[in-house]
Amino acid sequence: MVSLGMLSVFVPTFFLVSLTPGMCMTLAMVLGMTQGVRRSLWMMVGELVGVGLVAASAGAGVAALMLRQPELFALFKWLGGAYLAYLGVMMWRSRGRMAIPEQGLAVAPAGRAQLATQGFVTAVANPKGWAFFVALLPPFLDAERSLAGQLGVLVALILIIEFICLLLYATGGSRLRRLLARGGSVRLLNRIAGTLMVGVGVWLVLG
Repeated sequence: MVSLGMLSVFVPTFFLVSLTPGMCMTLAMVLGMTQGVRRSLWMMVGELVGVGLVAASAGAGVAALMLRQPELFALFKWLGGAYLAYLGVMMWRSRGRMAIPEQGLAVAPAGRAQLATQGFVTAVANPKGWAFFVALLPPFLDAERSLAGQLGVLVALILIIEFICLLLYATGGSRLRRLLARGGSVRLLNRIAGTLMVGVGVWLVLG
């Protein structure tokens, strides 16, 4: 459905874009640091569902209509950003399920639904993501080929690329945790993660 020549340009383009630090990648790193790579996979599931929805909508022309409804983004942005900032403050204070438990303190890990919701909201509530797909995805679509077939292939590739990049960031966060934890710096880890999470929330609101 898609020519090899176009794929040779599409894949490296989207890989470099996905690898660039952004809200979703920062969230993956934070959760890799506080929850571990395995539990971060639940956030990635939600994020990939959101990215797939945005990418498919952009290819089908729906995103152009959505961008004309800024009040929808304002609602998502403020609610999502405020929630992420709240989680960040709790992590900074070494409290809540998102924080790394201190020695001798048993804390239940964040729920799967909570992690997946964070990823989904972060992906869908970012108007820059919608605008990006509106601008970049359509040029890779050939009007003489089946739109549904091309979208299926390109969106699948986008999700694979996005997952690889999310995994790289989560792994980096997990390794940072092990590095800093050697000195017993659990509180420092929580403050780093909390600061980054607050940054993601503010970034989402101001994006």
